[in-house]
Amino acid sequence: MNAVTETSEVLDQDSYRIHPVILAGGSGTRLWPLSRSVYPKQLLALTSTRTLLQETVQRTIEDVGFSAPILVCNDEHRFLIEEQLNEMHVQPRKIILEPLARNTGPALAAVALWLSQFEPDALMLVQPADHVIGGLAEFHRAVQAGIGPAEQGKLVTFGIKPTRPEPGYGYIQYGPALEGSEHARSVSRFVEKPDADTAKRYVESGVFCWNSGIFLLSARRYLEELRELHPKMLEACERAVAAGRDDLGFFRLDAASFGDAPALSIDRAVMEHTDEAAVIPVDMAWNDLGSFQALRDCGARDSDGNVISGDVVAQDVKNSYIRAEDKLVTVIGLEDVVVVSTDDAVLVAKADRVDDVSSVVAQLRQRNRSEPISHTTTYRPWGYYRSVDMGDRFQVKRLMVKPGAKLSLQKHFHRAEHWVVVQGTALVQRDDECLLLRENESIYIPIGAAHRLENPGKLPLHLIEVQSGAYLGEDDIVRLADSYGRC
Repeated sequence: MNAVTETSEVLDQDSYRIHPVILAGGSGTRLWPLSRSVYPKQLLALTSTRTLLQETVQRTIEDVGFSAPILVCNDEHRFLIEEQLNEMHVQPRKIILEPLARNTGPALAAVALWLSQFEPDALMLVQPADHVIGGLAEFHRAVQAGIGPAEQGKLVTFGIKPTRPEPGYGYIQYGPALEGSEHARSVSRFVEKPDADTAKRYVESGVFCWNSGIFLLSARRYLEELRELHPKMLEACERAVAAGRDDLGFFRLDAASFGDAPALSIDRAVMEHTDEAAVIPVDMAWNDLGSFQALRDCGARDSDGNVISGDVVAQDVKNSYIRAEDKLVTVIGLEDVVVVSTDDAVLVAKADRVDDVSSVVAQLRQRNRSEPISHTTTYRPWGYYRSVDMGDRFQVKRLMVKPGAKLSLQKHFHRAEHWVVVQGTALVQRDDECLLLRENESIYIPIGAAHRLENPGKLPLHLIEVQSGAYLGEDDIVRLADSYGRC
């Protein structure tokens, strides 16, 4: 395979500008209990000190001619993503909010339509937010190799040189090199997740690569293909963008219009049907982190083949993935297992059965369990809260409010609250009163009182909240005013 691995080429950052498009939706159910729908895997630090989203952004702020990134995410994750970008001191070009999940085809259409208002022929480098790329230089060289074909109207994807028969991945069969391109090849066909024997034949043939789900294409060209192949999708997305609106720096797509778009991936909508697909084979230490097996493959193994994270004691354990998030985990005499412990759930599975995690998550959802939805720590644009204890008619939470941040002005019909400041300074509005509370001071908020909590200081505010009442659900909140547009 003529993979892009040369090290002598130098990128000329002044010769082009590519618009990174990062698709940051998805719930990552196969990595439960680490990944939950309100705090999915792309927002977690699983392979380094950065989150997967931050690693993806970092790849596109290197000095290789990328413009500011455009991100697509759902409404629930918008402030979390903004905060993670702020931690990196990255100002995105725009964060586009999907009102509902319609897969990657409509998501990219919405980006292309929004971007083409300013730059119709813009080149978009489309990446999922939950992939790992170890060979950064190889990735950048592959992108550079794709610029020429993309500018000539090709829809370029990046194929990964397979290291093993992997039935969990899609495959691309490629043909001859494109005229005038050293690395880009024509695409013979896409194959979606073959069985193990077929995958083995593909790898042995030497003309197949894994489908990375990373693309380089022009906004205009993608929209032209959609107009030909899926006009209903394009029409729905055109209406969604036209009726969309800016909101606190985000761009909200119109929900009714976007909901009319067929839920199809980029591959199913365009790449599998177009005559203009091209693939650049590349060896860049890629992994899509779709399962705990993939997470184990990315980790540093000990002498027994184990990948261990957290407070773990393993005795006579081999070829396993063990992760302890908040407590001591001990494993004895097992091989090829996955053990993941969080503060509210534990997963124990044979390594070859980890793909069944999604079915377990589905069962939990059917039982209306909260564990597939959220962790005990819930993040908000102002900070976070963590459930400490709960019982009949009471709940205890620990809150952290960021410096300068404030909660919504709100009231409750079914619960009263008692706040105790543990660290920092709290400015509290209670009906017509405004009170400043310091460490070890407290205040009572009766049922029905309009109230607001603010951190006026320069350090994080930590406090304990004790709720009491007949109903303690999060939906017993009537927002009267909110700095984050949640009323």
